[in-house]
Amino acid sequence: MTDQIVLAPPSAEWLRDARRARSLSLATLVWLGVESVLGIAAGLGAHSVALIGWGVSALVEAAASLIVVWRFTGTRTGSAHAEARARKAVAVSFWILSPYLVLHVAHDLDAGHRAVPSVLGIVVTAASVVGMPFLGAAKRRLGARLHSAATAGEGTQNLLCALLAAGVLAGLALNHFGWWWIDPAMAVLLAAVAAREGLRAWRGHSCCH
Repeated sequence: MTDQIVLAPPSAEWLRDARRARSLSLATLVWLGVESVLGIAAGLGAHSVALIGWGVSALVEAAASLIVVWRFTGTRTGSAHAEARARKAVAVSFWILSPYLVLHVAHDLDAGHRAVPSVLGIVVTAASVVGMPFLGAAKRRLGARLHSAATAGEGTQNLLCALLAAGVLAGLALNHFGWWWIDPAMAVLLAAVAAREGLRAWRGHSCCH
């Protein structure tokens, strides 16, 4: 019942932005599904913890996209309680990602795995570096206009995905010169950033930076 409590009578422009946010999230779900499967497959083949972590992070991003779709569907569109629940759910999705990456790095270091070049990994991550910033920036703008930390938080995850993809690319390239530690270092850095962004999303600050 609480989802029926509305923030205020929404304007036509606000409703258009809400539909755009939902449409972008639906499109992102398709992208992330393909990205995750290919990224994990490439990571397993290359023994790259950062590449595997990046592929798994796509699943977490997909969860955030589903949350935003839920947030802007039906009577929840104008609901204050739905926004609060979605915002906290997006924060939790950040926190799921963070410990996974740390544990995965520890496992691979203990097993002595070292990343090797992967053509598939390079292609998939390069596509993310190019495309994800556009999706992330658009969602953060929509989040600011909608006063929706959930939407902005999803956009931040998309930007984080692009940054990690760039780091993974650098790690795969530098590993050729013996700098194997770049790959796990990027994964740990992502874990720290994800934990921080989760805290900001929980507090409702995602659309303010």
